[in-house]
Amino acid sequence: MTAPLFLTILGSTGSIGTNTLDVVARHPDRFRIFALTAATQVETMLAQCVAYRPRYAVMASADHAQQLTQRVQALGLPTEVLAGEQALCDVSSAPEVDCVMAAIVGAAGMAPSLAAARTGKKLLLANKEALVVGGEFFMSAVRAGGGVLLPIDSEHSAIFQSLPEDPASWAQRVEKIVLTASGGPFRTRDPQTLHSVTPDQACAHPNWVMGRKISVDSATMMNKALEVIEARYLFDLAPSQIEVVIHPQSVIHSMVQYRDRSMVAQLGTPDMRVPIAYGLSWPERMESGADALDFATLGALTFEPPDAQRFPGLQLAWDALQGPSGTTAVLNASNEIAVQAFLEHRLRFDQIHRVNHATLQRFRPSKASGLDELLAIDQEARSVAQALVSTQSP
Repeated sequence: MTAPLFLTILGSTGSIGTNTLDVVARHPDRFRIFALTAATQVETMLAQCVAYRPRYAVMASADHAQQLTQRVQALGLPTEVLAGEQALCDVSSAPEVDCVMAAIVGAAGMAPSLAAARTGKKLLLANKEALVVGGEFFMSAVRAGGGVLLPIDSEHSAIFQSLPEDPASWAQRVEKIVLTASGGPFRTRDPQTLHSVTPDQACAHPNWVMGRKISVDSATMMNKALEVIEARYLFDLAPSQIEVVIHPQSVIHSMVQYRDRSMVAQLGTPDMRVPIAYGLSWPERMESGADALDFATLGALTFEPPDAQRFPGLQLAWDALQGPSGTTAVLNASNEIAVQAFLEHRLRFDQIHRVNHATLQRFRPSKASGLDELLAIDQEARSVAQALVSTQSP
């Protein structure tokens, strides 16, 4: 019997984190929880500490860490509570850790993901921003650290599963990849009515249960724009080799077209535990808890091109990839600001794209060569986007 793997979960109280813990709980002999991290959800983190007994629990602020410490000590739990970015990096790079699930949403996940990459961990990447913001810089850190990077997004996991095992052969054998998109809740809605969309409507995804920010990104298809950027760096492809197709049933999670025009696809139920289990067990496979596809009742699988009028933000991926390396960080930062403003009723749904497009037009970064420069670009882009939000009338 092999020794269990020690796992750090960055963002354990979010949807990816809780699904990861669900998969881990099905294989108690294979995994041990080294550390769990969260931003503000003290009660959820406390329940996870009770259930999984991690060595460390990290909260974003000292305030929330103090609240958790009091609760942990009152219950006599063996967990040490820490706070702040350095603690996130420490529990991601600790020598005892074998595997890190990087599921912190936003640029806040960059530094601990980078710490895991530099120390050669098996890094399960559910944080788009590491590659959207960091791009080649982040991939260089993975290569230098000698670890393994496995994508957890259902689409990128599907691509990884459909590619040849030897990455050195990808350039010679692969013609293009096709990322599938559900189309979100507004796939058939009249684009002229999108100005009246509410946050609750935008977060009501037809297939997936996700956090509010990523649900809004799915409704605008900005999630797919970010995935195009992510795929460009993950698989070292030219932007022209990446396509997007709407597939409302979310059964085919993505596809690879080879030079001989054959197409290889990965299919499965729309359940994030499938790519999570694949990442945790790779290069093996293990039970995920997801339902199997029932082809007898599956029905038709349909495909359609994205509507540029309904989803104008999608094209921004290819636009940003044409600019200096920091341009994709500008797009990501602007989108985070715009989506938050929409969720707070300070911006209309149709204005999210306007803010993103205008931010890209107003802020042209110089090429970034390190994390500090990338984070400076991120902060400046947020300031530009905030100023633009303030000029809009919701």
